[in-house]
Amino acid sequence: MAYLQDAEECWTQLIYTLSQTLTSEASEPAAAQMKELFGIDLVSRVHCAESGEESSEAESVYSLKCHISHDVNHLHEGLKHGLKTELEKVSPSLGRTAIYTRESRINELPRYLTVQFVRFFWKRESNQKAKILRKVDYPLELDVYDFCSDELKLKLQTPRQVLRDAESAKFGLKVEVKTSSSQNIEGSLTSAGESSSIDIDKADSSVPKKQLTGIYDLIAVLTHKGRSADSGHYVGWVKQDDGKWIEFDDDNPSIRKEEEILKLSGGGDWHMAYICLYKARVI
Repeated sequence: MAYLQDAEECWTQLIYTLSQTLTSEASEPAAAQMKELFGIDLVSRVHCAESGEESSEAESVYSLKCHISHDVNHLHEGLKHGLKTELEKVSPSLGRTAIYTRESRINELPRYLTVQFVRFFWKRESNQKAKILRKVDYPLELDVYDFCSDELKLKLQTPRQVLRDAESAKFGLKVEVKTSSSQNIEGSLTSAGESSSIDIDKADSSVPKKQLTGIYDLIAVLTHKGRSADSGHYVGWVKQDDGKWIEFDDDNPSIRKEEEILKLSGGGDWHMAYICLYKARVI
């Protein structure tokens, strides 16, 4: 039986290879540009309840993990679980191994946010990989503000207010009085008659850099069909510029409705989301 390469491993290797091999005419190296596009900076508090020891860590990753358990029904719940984990390591004060809790927060966001649903695990009883079929709903619009560090939340406040004001104006609602900082960046917004998803390619050139809001729009889903981790079938579902979705099943593309995309959440033998790609809504 043919072995199926894990899609998340393939995606990670692809990002790494591109960051190492792409050339850039800009002063910024390709690795830095790839990090800006896909990289996520995390800050973590590592605490041992038994000894009282506490330390902080920082790391860069290229995806957020949605951990799936019996009490996870939605992506937000799975991401929360993924950002709080337990690890076992030697405690200097106790002189032996102890359990530590690592609580992470996002300290820098990318333009494109990759989310992996951790559906495969090693089953000791059968000595092989197994798949979690549980249904986990995910949104078309993902707001990760609650998962951010206090420092990043502060940076996001003004762009988020400008975005809210623009969307309120679109529907003829009253907007809040703008602060000087929001007035400085509002020039990059698209007109109120257009989509509330801001076009990052049509911003005012006087704005030095697009500002992230912590809000993301779903643009692609990679699904896995089958009950085995080492077999089955991967299919891509991609949102087009005109808002239509297309299912790419090998060389057989098909137009799909938006409601069909939300049905890829698992719970049976149908295609279920394994990787979701979200695009940042910026101003």
